[in-house]
Amino acid sequence: MQNVYDVIVNMRQLPVTELGAGVVRRDDTLADGRDLFYYDDPGTQLGPDRAIDTRDLGPRPATATMRQDVLTGDWISVAAARQNRAFLPPAELDPLSPQTPTNPSELPSRYDVAVFENKSPSFGPALAAAHGDTPVADDAPRSLDDLDALALGNTRTSVGRCEVVCFSPEHTGSFGTQTATRARTVIEAWADRTAALSALPGIQQVFPFENRGEAIGVTLPHPHGQIYSYPYVTPRTQRLLSNIERTAPDLMQRVLDFERGGSRVVLSGEHWTAYVPFAARWPIEVHLMPHRHVADFAETTDAERDELAPLYLRLLRGIDALYDTPTPYIAAWHQAPVHVARDTVRMHLEITSPRRAADKLKFLAGSEAAMGAWIGDVPPEAAAERIRAAVASAYVEGVQA
Repeated sequence: MQNVYDVIVNMRQLPVTELGAGVVRRDDTLADGRDLFYYDDPGTQLGPDRAIDTRDLGPRPATATMRQDVLTGDWISVAAARQNRAFLPPAELDPLSPQTPTNPSELPSRYDVAVFENKSPSFGPALAAAHGDTPVADDAPRSLDDLDALALGNTRTSVGRCEVVCFSPEHTGSFGTQTATRARTVIEAWADRTAALSALPGIQQVFPFENRGEAIGVTLPHPHGQIYSYPYVTPRTQRLLSNIERTAPDLMQRVLDFERGGSRVVLSGEHWTAYVPFAARWPIEVHLMPHRHVADFAETTDAERDELAPLYLRLLRGIDALYDTPTPYIAAWHQAPVHVARDTVRMHLEITSPRRAADKLKFLAGSEAAMGAWIGDVPPEAAAERIRAAVASAYVEGVQA
């Protein structure tokens, strides 16, 4: 049993960086060398000291390998270490809760928001060039063109980085269950990590996201999201780049103007608008786009982040209000590639859910899964009307949306 003396001895003050909105970042490392960042709420109740991670951890798994599908050009990361990740553990063994004498979790100290390197990542820890103590992959792609050539049996090391973003120390919840203050802290963390990850050697795109609900495949009920940093531009973004080239550089502004002038807007503010897209694929699908062109979170202003916190909460709570039980979803923050198309690809959120009724899910069967040919179950206009009504009834910290 850990005594009071041990707790005092194992505490230390960490390097501090002041960010926007009164958020403070404290930099630490875990016992196996992985980075850990604490993001303290403005007016946090936490003290300046943080506990040292004294676990006896084995070596980190080797970086995964990417294999190229020569028929599509897609790169598939084969990360066998992910098979060992935690699966629906009880609350007393939650790996994302603060450590206790009986729970040797990933977080040594109590925290407001915490970000750390994934123990079993799909990409990394190796990078394309030297960066601190991070290993270097000799076969890492040096440019986007380096991955374009098609060849049977083509492989590369899955360089990159995967991070876990803990929204709260509580065992259960989601982004939508947080306070507006906490949501603002998470947004500041997303912006800070987007900037830092974009600067790593070989990173081509940074993707923050939240998976919510067992129906989506979530294995931890703890309120958290992830950030993937890819060594390539993802297939979805490549298709967007192609369509921008086929139409006009301001395609995304045109989409926003088109949606704002229609009947599918569900929520709008001074800086952001949420809408059900004209050609929605999923029974529940909402996009959220900034009115000003920004490539990623790092380019947003304090005013845009300030408005986003309560607006995003209203949107998620409205989606939860559609039925009597919480809605499973994927909340995907699409950001521009790090090195190309920064002036044409606008960051935006896409929330999708397979829930088509209180007790029914849309499964991707033959047409969607095999051919990529989607069939929508719910007219987008009807979906927008239901979501708009639900959002109007949602509350954020006691204030009606």
